[in-house]
Amino acid sequence: MRVIGTAGHVDHGKSTLIEALTGSHPDRLKEEQAREMTIELGFGWLTLPNSEEVGIVDVPGHRDFIENMLSGISGIDAALLVIAADEGVMPQTKEHLAILDVLQIPAGLIVMTKTDLASDSGWLDLLEADIRSAVSKTVLKDAPIIRVSAKTKTGLNELISHLQTLLENKPARLDLNRPRLPIDRVFSMSGFGTVVTGTLSDGHLSIGDEVEILPSGQTGRVRGLQTHKKKEETAIPGSRTAVNISGVDTELIRRGEVVVHPNQYQATRRIDARFRLLNDIELSIKHGDEVKFFVGASETMATLRLLGMEELKAGEEGWIQLELRDPLVTVRGDRYILRRPSPSETIGGGVVIDHQPKGRHKRFDEGVLKSLESLAQGSPSDVLLEASLALNAAPLKEIVAKSRLDASTAVAALKELTESGQLVLLDESKPDIKSDALAIALPHWNDLRGRAETILNTFHKQYPLRRGIPREELKSRLKVTPRIFNALVNKLIADHSVVDHSLRVANAGHEILFNAADQAKVQELMRKFTKSPYATPSVKECQTEVGEEIVNALIEMGKLVAVSQEVIFRKEDYDTMVEKIKTAIEQKGQITLGEVRDMLDTTRKYIQALLEHLDSIGVTMRAGDARKLRP
Repeated sequence: MRVIGTAGHVDHGKSTLIEALTGSHPDRLKEEQAREMTIELGFGWLTLPNSEEVGIVDVPGHRDFIENMLSGISGIDAALLVIAADEGVMPQTKEHLAILDVLQIPAGLIVMTKTDLASDSGWLDLLEADIRSAVSKTVLKDAPIIRVSAKTKTGLNELISHLQTLLENKPARLDLNRPRLPIDRVFSMSGFGTVVTGTLSDGHLSIGDEVEILPSGQTGRVRGLQTHKKKEETAIPGSRTAVNISGVDTELIRRGEVVVHPNQYQATRRIDARFRLLNDIELSIKHGDEVKFFVGASETMATLRLLGMEELKAGEEGWIQLELRDPLVTVRGDRYILRRPSPSETIGGGVVIDHQPKGRHKRFDEGVLKSLESLAQGSPSDVLLEASLALNAAPLKEIVAKSRLDASTAVAALKELTESGQLVLLDESKPDIKSDALAIALPHWNDLRGRAETILNTFHKQYPLRRGIPREELKSRLKVTPRIFNALVNKLIADHSVVDHSLRVANAGHEILFNAADQAKVQELMRKFTKSPYATPSVKECQTEVGEEIVNALIEMGKLVAVSQEVIFRKEDYDTMVEKIKTAIEQKGQITLGEVRDMLDTTRKYIQALLEHLDSIGVTMRAGDARKLRP
């Protein structure tokens, strides 16, 4: 399913040509019919001799409606540049031609209309030479010129034949399974409700699909689909499609919004782009200029930020960042147009390079310019890597979506990057472009891992007697999300770079070692535990004797067990007490605090702390004044 569009000066016969080709006039509005001038987009369709159905978008030619023209021209597969034989190349001919060139419309034909009004064939030859000169440096430089008269029907068969050949040589639109339908019309039909129309790209829509309208955020469901007034179960990429959507308010939908599947696209207020200023523009553009930005069927005002230069003169190209007044949906690779709001004129356009830049760039940052060059000109693996660099650690499917590579290309690029180590999988999984598995570009991985190692090394140096840094403290210092942090730690553990100590992590080679003086203090403290294993020094007394860091280290090493803020035992004595208590309960069914106190020949303070500790860790449970083993 292909879509072609007209272009050309007002009153050069675009709508009349469409009527001659399709049998129906594309002008819908009474005002258009009364003035015999197209104001809004018109639509039609025809069936080629090879049975392919082709949609047609008819655009306004008058300069006052050039912005309506832009909302319909960007999604076409081929253009018909219409030039009347009685007038030749006119101002809007040139402007429309410039727009087709900037948008890089992939194919086109030049249609010389109203040939019945020419005085002789010699005039047509001169006009054709003039046309060739006008298109010589544009995408239509090699386009055939077909002489047509809609009035006498001459040349129509030749035009249809050329159009069929042109489309047969162009590949079909890719189905990337992430549909976008830029809305160019919205209306309500009695008995059906809300209907929107547009040219579908990047994926298919089916009846029953849940959809979202961006940027407004309305959600609904596809109730019906039509292509060329025929009901369809599924609309394919490249087709002119009418979508009947249930659950949305017609009054809240605007032209330029986009119908998508939920959670596949996000609106943006900032883009990075390559821009070319048209050759015949008199005024240069400068940093901070206000412009009108057109992409798909949408438009908004924008502030233009020049990157790497102070101004751009006629015919020059450069990098720009656009700050958009209103959010809209666009993706990498979309072609766009810029117009000056006053005096109103088309000044140029180009291609979107990054539709979700992380922030405002420093204008003369060489790293930024190099990154944009790589995104614009790199191989598929370069593009995928740049997408990963832009997102940092992110799910694979998000990286692939940002790259805008088709599925087969993305699979190959992902395989190349993971095998070469340029893309690191944080989750233990095979590379899959549809996966939620986290991945990170090697430079970001080296930075993240390096920061983690630095934090760990600093912590071990500052606290050599601690087993490791608390997980939450490390996460807080790294300033990453819980998912990224957990994936990082798991990856470092799998790589044997760090060791997991439950709520703490440490470098793999880290050990708690006491110096000679500290070791002597520890031995003296342990003699006190040996002398009175069930009536031990308090935590505070231990800290006073050897220091808080050494006490914590002994707990981390498992040599001491703190059962409360005051009571602490040697590990072997603690284990003995627990086994005696469990054995006594197994024999009697339960045991009281007094019985444990007498059995261990100590005081209530120690036994109460121990039993409450065993309750808290699930070894025992209260049964009135006694304890039982917890099932």
